[in-house]
Amino acid sequence: MTLMTASITLHQPRRLIVGAGAISQVGGLVDDATSVLVIATPITAGFIDRLMLPGKIEVFDAIPGEPDIATLDAALAVARRVRPQVVVGLGGGSVLDVAKLVAALWDSEQTLVDVAGPNRVAGRNTRLVQVATTAGTGSEAGIRSLITDPVKGAKIAVESPHMIADIAVLDPELTFSVPPAVTASTGVDAMAHCVEAFTNKRAHPMIDGFARMGFRLVGKYLARAVKDGSDTEAREGMMLASYYGGICLGPVNTAAGHAIAYPLGTRLGLPHGLANAIVFPHVLAFNQPVVRDKTAEVAEALGFSASAPGALLENACRFCTDLDIEMQLSCHGAKEDALAGYAAEAHGNRRLMDNNPADMAVEDVLAIYRAAY
Repeated sequence: MTLMTASITLHQPRRLIVGAGAISQVGGLVDDATSVLVIATPITAGFIDRLMLPGKIEVFDAIPGEPDIATLDAALAVARRVRPQVVVGLGGGSVLDVAKLVAALWDSEQTLVDVAGPNRVAGRNTRLVQVATTAGTGSEAGIRSLITDPVKGAKIAVESPHMIADIAVLDPELTFSVPPAVTASTGVDAMAHCVEAFTNKRAHPMIDGFARMGFRLVGKYLARAVKDGSDTEAREGMMLASYYGGICLGPVNTAAGHAIAYPLGTRLGLPHGLANAIVFPHVLAFNQPVVRDKTAEVAEALGFSASAPGALLENACRFCTDLDIEMQLSCHGAKEDALAGYAAEAHGNRRLMDNNPADMAVEDVLAIYRAAY
């Protein structure tokens, strides 16, 4: 019997380094560089010395939780002054997304508007090193970058193989200081990447393999990482889960869960991981009737039952609350009269909604917000 599936293209970093202390290998791999630009936050900039970088080092660390067009423009301005041979992203998903675009655009005539969408980046001349300091977005693994347009209140997605890292580093020691609350929410985000790709209309057997590895690692290690931030094995397991989720995003992408989470970030200001954690159980339960076997596999990996939609929702919410994630939107400043606007915006994100295994009407999206309220 021949297995008929759609063709996919898988992009991964040219070199992946995993392990405690791995950050110290970066300098030796770019030892011919005379000018390096590090994109970071004020917190992650504290790791720069561990990179052992050569030459002149410039740091841009004005990266907010949800980077917008002004953030990217400021970073590009620094890069055009510095003219780096290497760009290093040192941080979580926001930092890594900005680093990709800076490396691709600083010496190009293309603008963000020119490259928005898939496969519109003309090329890249600058080497790119991505060093993750959280375990959530998996941005170090992928070819996609998201930048917020504050006027439209929406995310601009850029996708190109020219944004894949030359070197990606997963050093669990860099995540030791991540607070338990952030560890929990970003860990659920990593899981959501895997689960949404696994249950996607565009799901592919090869990507299913990465997704399974990812959500099984979350089930095994997330609670441990939240309980003990210095648990090296758990931290490394979660970084791998995040990385596998990042691989899933390229050829398959996420679905309704992320579409519903996005307005909570752009409109309400919730961190991306927290927004996805709040939404995750509701979308998992909504999709269960359409992808029953895969949903059961996810539930088993996370340690709970998926015997019925009501039980699934309750158990998935408990998985998150046991990590001390506050799951009620009302506790995060949401106003009930704003939910309909969020629902219309999320439903209009056809780039992701069209991937969802179960079709969602705008009323279904609103019902999820209300259930989470």
